[in-house]
Amino acid sequence: MRSFEQLEHWPVRHAAAAVRTADGISTTGDIDRVFRLASVTKPLVAYAALVAVEEGAIELDQPAGPPGATVRHLLAHTSGVAFATPEVIAAPGARRIYSSAGFELLADFLAAETGIAFPEYLRDAVFTPLEMTTAELDGSAGHGARASVRDLTRFAGELLTPELISRQTFDEATSVQFPGRDGVLPGFGSQRPNDWGLGVEIRDGKAPHWTGYRNSARTFGHFGQSGTFLWVDPEIGVATIALSDENFGDWARTAWPKFSDSVIAETSNTQ
Repeated sequence: MRSFEQLEHWPVRHAAAAVRTADGISTTGDIDRVFRLASVTKPLVAYAALVAVEEGAIELDQPAGPPGATVRHLLAHTSGVAFATPEVIAAPGARRIYSSAGFELLADFLAAETGIAFPEYLRDAVFTPLEMTTAELDGSAGHGARASVRDLTRFAGELLTPELISRQTFDEATSVQFPGRDGVLPGFGSQRPNDWGLGVEIRDGKAPHWTGYRNSARTFGHFGQSGTFLWVDPEIGVATIALSDENFGDWARTAWPKFSDSVIAETSNTQ
């Protein structure tokens, strides 16, 4: 893809990317190189939680985390928990407070309910069935996973055509939860509203944003402070992954939307 030429000008030491459509997969760079995912960890953790819901191990509206909060609140960043600590700074459901600590609470809850250490559950529920052979969680459930582009391309295939969970659960996860909640999107400031699904951010009409201007409002995904992102646009059936080893910053605010718009333009011309 011509769009991949843009990565040659990114201020990074290493980068790899993939675009997945119904017609196939295009890649660039070393797709087997393992990168720190940072917060791209969260969609993987969320998917394990959704598998647990499907298995009957937990329920979305089951109490979890701080008093009054549920699994759904933790997944949708509305539990009231602070970003990095389990300190409660708002009532559940009142505000959209982006929280890595909330995902750590979620992982602890799932481990307690299943009797299985969360990294093991994540491996068995998501990584192994999708043959994500390099993926592992070796730290926080909010930001501690590592994986390759090849692995995330397989996960993107699941997000385009879900098989590990039902379509009903998937559609719920990729729809806005607790609509109308305002909040801060890290790196992009206050968003009114700041819409999220269950473990994934929903693009809607947010501006500025890390996806492209051409991305539909239904686009969902996540980016990570380590210089990583994954988005899926169900309107056009395209998923895009880019992993790098340069932390998110001004370069990414400019480069990522430009790259995403280029991918959409190019795939639209070939579909």
